[in-house]
Amino acid sequence: MRLVLEDWNLNAAERLLCVEALATAGSIVEAAQLLGITRHALKRRIIKHRIEWPRSGASAGDSATANAGASASVTAE
Repeated sequence: MRLVLEDWNLNAAERLLCVEALATAGSIVEAAQLLGITRHALKRRIIKHRIEWPRSGASAGDSATANAGASASVTAE
């Protein structure tokens, strides 16, 4: 996969990498493995860049499970 950056903005590049990894992998754990970081590091970047996860197109069962985990991790951090 090839990513095209619009400018030299490092924050925008980091956000794009996270979004693409999440879309490709489908889960935080697998996306973190693609990026070579821990799932906790990816969760911090999701919060930092305000990335909507799970995507609004996810099925109801998937988003309910993911939202429960996300709210627990946000309150813990």
